Amino acid sequence: MISLKHLSKHYGSLVAVEDLSLEVPKGELFCFLGPNGAGKTTTIKMMTGLLKPRGGEVRICDIDIAADPVAAKLKIGYIPDMPYLYDRLTTTEFFRFTGEIYDLPRDLVAAQLEEQFTTFSLMDYRSVLVKDLSHGLRQRLVYAATFLHDPEVLFIDEPLVGLDPYTIRLIKDLLIRRASEGMTIFLTTHILALAEDIAHRIGIIMHGRVVALGTLDELIASSDGNNLEDVFLDLTSKQYE
Repeated sequence: MISLKHLSKHYGSLVAVEDLSLEVPKGELFCFLGPNGAGKTTTIKMMTGLLKPRGGEVRICDIDIAADPVAAKLKIGYIPDMPYLYDRLTTTEFFRFTGEIYDLPRDLVAAQLEEQFTTFSLMDYRSVLVKDLSHGLRQRLVYAATFLHDPEVLFIDEPLVGLDPYTIRLIKDLLIRRASEGMTIFLTTHILALAEDIAHRIGIIMHGRVVALGTLDELIASSDGNNLEDVFLDLTSKQYE
């Protein structure tokens, strides 16, 4: 569902991503880890068409995103670490606006509003302006709107930033369930425990290059560590010396 071939991105002399090749199949929940500045967000932005690579290829559901960006983006849901919302819209208006972007039938949007707002405990906030929502409620609205068009591939940059324990559990359970139903999920996180809990496979990136890739058990077995934290620190600690 996600195919990267020799992907690279440079900013002048700074190498953000270099020769990254990766396959993430249908229904896999893939966690991408790395220190600040390692290239995680740059990679996601290239995969979602927000950045143009210096070289290489991104294919989403076998669609070359450079050749047919609209078709590829219709397959994608994307939740950045700091989502932008329209503060002067109510939650209902924002949800309907999202449906209009994807040209979805009004009856489908109405049905999905009931379903998604119930799932994310937003029913009591249907008439509330976005600007009056707490951070956690804004994040729930982002997730509700992202799932509206039922994307085949979901990209999430730091999914649990600033969330309360209830919402964290809700998001974790939802991602696990949607992956089991066939959604391909690619997420970045600094929370190693999250990757341990939910990832089918884990990739670790340093200075724009993948330095480790595999299941949790495979990564631990290939190192001298006893857990993901040991593996991660062993691979990345030199950056901080």
